[in-house]
Amino acid sequence: MNRVLGIDYGESRTGIAITDPLGITAQGLETIESNGNDKIVLRRIAEIVEEYNVEKFVIGNPINMDGSESERSLKTKGFIHKLKSRFNTIEVISIDERLTTVEAHRTMNELNINKNRKRGIVDTIAAVYILEGYINKK
Repeated sequence: MNRVLGIDYGESRTGIAITDPLGITAQGLETIESNGNDKIVLRRIAEIVEEYNVEKFVIGNPINMDGSESERSLKTKGFIHKLKSRFNTIEVISIDERLTTVEAHRTMNELNINKNRKRGIVDTIAAVYILEGYINKK
């Protein structure tokens, strides 16, 4: 069965999550360190698409609390364009991701995760929340 890939796009780090083969649950996969180079992110996503037979991307759109577009939202739209160009046969769905990073930090605090480890996993956890939001709406 094909899977859905959740993406929490960021200029420095991009969190990646994936559904189980039945599309019921979301698991964190990794955080891609890119330091502003989208080619690194797209290359790694291509490897994941091949390995997991991904049929759909769900990417978080970081809009402002008042519903307006943020600067990050505009950058995310630029990345979505690159994603659609590179993977033109895979559907790309953009969903509201307000507060997913806040929720990820709250989860890590509740789990007493070391401050030094948080940076490496916060984006992955946010990607899981983005993907879970999509699954729950289906």
